[in-house]
Amino acid sequence: MGLALCALVCAACGQQKTEKPAAFPMEAVTPVVSVTPAVRQMVPQNEVYSSSVQANVVNNIAPQSGGRIQKLNVEVGDFVSAGQILAEMDRVQLDQAALKLKNDETELARVKQLQAEGGVSQSDYEALELAFNVSKSSYENLLENTILRAPVSGVVSARNYDRGDLYTMGQPVYTVQQITPVKLLVAISETDYTRVKRGDKVSLTVDALPGKTFTGSIIRLYPTMDALTHTFNAEIRVANSKRELRPGMYARVTVDFGSSESIVVPDAAVIKQQGSGQRVVYVLEPDHTVSVRMVTPGRHFGSNYEILSGLEEGTQVLTGGHTNLKSGDKVEVKQ
Repeated sequence: MGLALCALVCAACGQQKTEKPAAFPMEAVTPVVSVTPAVRQMVPQNEVYSSSVQANVVNNIAPQSGGRIQKLNVEVGDFVSAGQILAEMDRVQLDQAALKLKNDETELARVKQLQAEGGVSQSDYEALELAFNVSKSSYENLLENTILRAPVSGVVSARNYDRGDLYTMGQPVYTVQQITPVKLLVAISETDYTRVKRGDKVSLTVDALPGKTFTGSIIRLYPTMDALTHTFNAEIRVANSKRELRPGMYARVTVDFGSSESIVVPDAAVIKQQGSGQRVVYVLEPDHTVSVRMVTPGRHFGSNYEILSGLEEGTQVLTGGHTNLKSGDKVEVKQ
């Protein structure tokens, strides 16, 4: 009786089991890609260099010897003209030299009259004339070092003393920087040594003045190369007539080396390989498969790359849909 009941239960369970439907293989989807032909065109050969704006001339204003500062006429940030009086030192020695010069001048005039009348020898006259010239030179030197003038037009960038201080021949009294024009030093690769020359025009931008572009020219090429960086310095001058550029500003200088004919592709076509850092492009073959080609990119301009090697004109390169593709994969071109 028990065995019969177990048999009936097992038969009922077997009838309740449902069979799984048979699995059908999924149809492979062909990737859809975008392509564009590699073209040959003129490519501007521009290079952008980092530099800092410098004053064209930096003058430290100070007397030759120590002394008391009597007057300070300008402040930091003031614009001064060449010849303008900036400071005045104690005048005691200058006044003494002026008095001696006046006496020597009067004596020389008196002796000159006597010489004309035959009352003084030529040697005595020449001795007095020499004494007068020495006094004049001494007075002019003291005048230059007592009345301190700006040697160039520029901006006062430092004042290191106050009125009444004793100048001790340490720091200068003032520092004046000429900023019309300004200059920049740009380190250019030695491979471009023959492509740059004096008089070449350049353009530059500074972070402090967004949206503005300034024009300058190369006025000097330094004759030696840096053995470590293999670069040489080019000195650039910018008129800066509106005084917008200030020493110390970070600048980006664009040097134009002309243009050359090269193969060009959209930058979306150039892929950087992980790990190696090499650049490759995916090429559409005639049988609608793709192949991977290693290329040597040149300049990046706009949304394009210059290709120095690895591609020929007219080659169809993939610009979209090439994620996870490998050589030999079949693709469909987006219409």
